Amino acid sequence: MNIRSRFSLRPIVNTSGTMTGLGASIARPEVIEAIAAILPQFVEIDDLQRCACAAIAAACGSEAGYITASASAGITLSIAATMTGDDLGLIERLPDSASLKHEVVVQTGHLVNYGAPLDQAIRLCGARAIAVGAATEAHGYQLAGAINSRTTAALFVVSHHTQQYGMIPLEEFIAIAHAKGVPVIVDAASEYDLKGFIAAGADIALYSAHKFLGGPTAGIVAGSKALVRAAYFQNGGIGRGMKVGKEGIAGAIVALQTWAARDHQAVRRLERGYLTLWQERLNLFPGIRAQIDADPTGNPLERLKITVDRIAARITAWDLVDALARSKPGYAAVIARDHEAEQHFFFLDPCNLHPGEEQLVLERVVAELEHARTAPQPIATPFSGRDAGRTAARRRWPD
Repeated sequence: MNIRSRFSLRPIVNTSGTMTGLGASIARPEVIEAIAAILPQFVEIDDLQRCACAAIAAACGSEAGYITASASAGITLSIAATMTGDDLGLIERLPDSASLKHEVVVQTGHLVNYGAPLDQAIRLCGARAIAVGAATEAHGYQLAGAINSRTTAALFVVSHHTQQYGMIPLEEFIAIAHAKGVPVIVDAASEYDLKGFIAAGADIALYSAHKFLGGPTAGIVAGSKALVRAAYFQNGGIGRGMKVGKEGIAGAIVALQTWAARDHQAVRRLERGYLTLWQERLNLFPGIRAQIDADPTGNPLERLKITVDRIAARITAWDLVDALARSKPGYAAVIARDHEAEQHFFFLDPCNLHPGEEQLVLERVVAELEHARTAPQPIATPFSGRDAGRTAARRRWPD
């Protein structure tokens, strides 16, 4: 039986990307095989994590590494590591940070919500975020001035959620923090580049195993041996609630091992074909401008940016996104990448499509645009009520 039918889940097509709320990504066949193989077995987790350490070191160019529950958990536990070192007594004290260095400097433009507030991941271990600069402008002198005797770490976030201009570049950020004796943690959860951040001087780099790597839900902590050990030891403290199972560790190991062998160019060619198919058809509609757009953080991938003229198209960008997401007889529900829809555009991301779904996506978008073109009235609801409606719907869970 189809697993969706078994659990009474509606069928969806994911053109949003590697989003946790949609299950993140399609797990690689080798990963699925490894998870299935280890689930019936007993293993000593410390030994399995030693295997992960070697795999992470090889893939990331770091001294060491380990697997935790998620990249978000990695943020909390890596910051905790800078506060306690490998002192077991201090580890058991957290989140009581009295007498410990507990301030974490982070650029204001990096204090984002990635499904939860970034500063909450900092606060979970008893630390406190110290915002540097303004939301759209930060300078090195501001970072240097924010570092003091209470500073335990400097956190740098690489994400499409963050401000993409006016921020302190990574190299300068690392240089200033290191000149002050402060370790740098890079949250690179959704990044392709597994080696660049450690090579640039980061003390810890964090990745999601379940995004582009195609692994299970897990976080990868790569970095110096001393900090990785101290972060791993947090499993005897606040990290107990963020533990990862044997299947997560084994799956992440295999995802890392197979990443280098993947034919990334072939993947790009396939995805570019989907984007071109969509672009050529959708640009025939009045009020629609479809253009292939590069990833904002420099990952080697592209998405289709669809800009909607609400007058000519007779529908707003957000109403089109919401229409695509609704189940409809004869069509698949399509979940688009809509975090900037109020600016009258959204994206179609091809990275998580099963074969043939590119046609389903095109059919659904065309159907909704045709419907808007022939509707008695333009489809234009106020954007201001959209977030409130989503929040209200979520509050009704599990009903």
